[in-house]
Amino acid sequence: MDLVKRQTHPEEKRSNLKMKKVALIYLDRSGGLQKFVDDCKLYSGDSKQSYAVFRFLISVNPSDIAELDATFGNCVLHEPVKATQIFQSVCFTAVKTLALIPQLQTEAQMNIVLKPTHLPSLPSYILSLSKFPFDYTSQRFYISEGIVVAMTIITKYTQGARFVCSEKKCPFSEEFQYIRLHTPGATESATVRNDFVCSLCTSPLQEDMKYRVLGDKQIVEVIDTKAIHVFQGFSSSKTHFRFQSFIIFLRDELCNKMKIGNRYKVIGIPVCMQSCSRVQLCLEANSVQLSSLTGPACVSENFKYLLAFSSNSCWRFTAILANSFASQVLPSGIYNTLKLATLLSLVQTSDRDEEATACLDLLVVTNDSLILERFMNYSVCLVPRGVRHIASSEMFPAVSRDKHGMGTASIQASSALLAKGGVCFIGELSSHKKDKLEQLQSVLESRTTTLFIPGKKYGEDTDQQVTLPIDTSFWSFIDMDSSSRKHVQKGNTLIGQMDLSSVSANLIDAFGLLIHCNELSPSDPVPPVVERILKKAIDPEEAAYATSQRIGTQDYEEFIAFSKNLHVELGSEAERLINGYYLASRRVRKHSVYGSTLSTAALKILYFYILHSPKCYFPI
Repeated sequence: MDLVKRQTHPEEKRSNLKMKKVALIYLDRSGGLQKFVDDCKLYSGDSKQSYAVFRFLISVNPSDIAELDATFGNCVLHEPVKATQIFQSVCFTAVKTLALIPQLQTEAQMNIVLKPTHLPSLPSYILSLSKFPFDYTSQRFYISEGIVVAMTIITKYTQGARFVCSEKKCPFSEEFQYIRLHTPGATESATVRNDFVCSLCTSPLQEDMKYRVLGDKQIVEVIDTKAIHVFQGFSSSKTHFRFQSFIIFLRDELCNKMKIGNRYKVIGIPVCMQSCSRVQLCLEANSVQLSSLTGPACVSENFKYLLAFSSNSCWRFTAILANSFASQVLPSGIYNTLKLATLLSLVQTSDRDEEATACLDLLVVTNDSLILERFMNYSVCLVPRGVRHIASSEMFPAVSRDKHGMGTASIQASSALLAKGGVCFIGELSSHKKDKLEQLQSVLESRTTTLFIPGKKYGEDTDQQVTLPIDTSFWSFIDMDSSSRKHVQKGNTLIGQMDLSSVSANLIDAFGLLIHCNELSPSDPVPPVVERILKKAIDPEEAAYATSQRIGTQDYEEFIAFSKNLHVELGSEAERLINGYYLASRRVRKHSVYGSTLSTAALKILYFYILHSPKCYFPI
């Protein structure tokens, strides 16, 4: 801090005084002043500890401040550094007037951090990397929304430091005159270095190490929410975009506030960071909030007509859905069981990142992988968080060295975390290596994955172990006609009689639902009972059949988005159906020839299958 201050214009001085009055009125009315007094007690109560920097968080509502004074409201939004100085002066005066902190000597010791509650819903406040040129030198608040794809472990940074004059006779050799505080975008060398000089005697300044204040720092990499479409592998849109990730700095109380795979709205100040030969735009976060999508208020008119038409039958609406779903990529009338199970898995997805998702994993056995893969590629795009995993990429999180010059461990998101709350289609099961399949089995059973971070490798003193939840539904299939396997097909259509020796039995049991698509095989036709029920439910001459053929992709997207946000309760009829099916299946599975085991995952899905039947969503 310079001893000789710049001469302030009288008009500017009056403006600053007015804004200080407004700041004090706002703190008093919003309860911020009382909170500030309570925070001061934490410092004053610790008489044994000496502090050079006193840090306070001030929550500011731009709308409320603008109502009190438009000028100061504009200052908070567009000149947060100046607004911070205004609040710093007001808080320092309050401390001295009320004698809250006896240790406090100078205003420079006050480290005030503004926490805006929101920003105006205007395009000029949205951080957009596609806007060129971007004025990153404005040092004002912006809001950005994105999905976390990588984050480092927590490291330390210098939050504040005290410097004294090296000349013992200088008055500033003992006082708290020179306080260095971290500012948005500042590097460690900008806060603490050895070339500072005293403004009074020009002697070198020395840091008083016992007063250095360290804080927590975490680097998070975020991509735009629209970028998730790149990972879906299929899109009906002809528009092409280029997406680029950007960096967010989380400090102190914001560390660990963001989780990999979640979607957030972040308010902060953009800064330009230079790492080696690279220059990158970053965001110093001031506040972090979870962001969730809002689904449609109702379904389309076509679905409403089908619901009204099928109100006299418990299963007619379900049969119509199974018959017409994905007609753009699959002929109507085939793979009805698979299509119904796929819809059940899709409506079980969630747009609320703070809630754990009850997942429905699908494993399909087929003789025609081309049709099946085309169908699943189409279906995974019907939810916002649907991801088509590529075998050459990582399925689960991995640890690598931070590429932004920090050298710390960085946890990279994977297909499973990018699809959080949604669906991850991992393709043919045999295309993955044995260790990946073992990891997949562990995740399906525990819904978590654990990462080991060796401290020595990444410059830390101790090793760390991080456990991440995997709230994602996995889809996969087994190609029975693959040339890499020699299967001996048996005439019996029971799943327990199929030759699946190429895949671990425990891995198969870990999937919630195993479906055998044998409808196109001449030796395995559709069971007569199923064929009769479908023909009875779907009459091509009826108007409902014609309506079902007009339901398009957008209608199904709205239907899924609406259905998954409904609260579903288990009815007495559904409960009796579950009990009856379970008792009957136990008798069949005890048979010495046709019997097969019933896994724990299958029991859970049996309950889930009835509870989330599409008819349960629309009681008529």
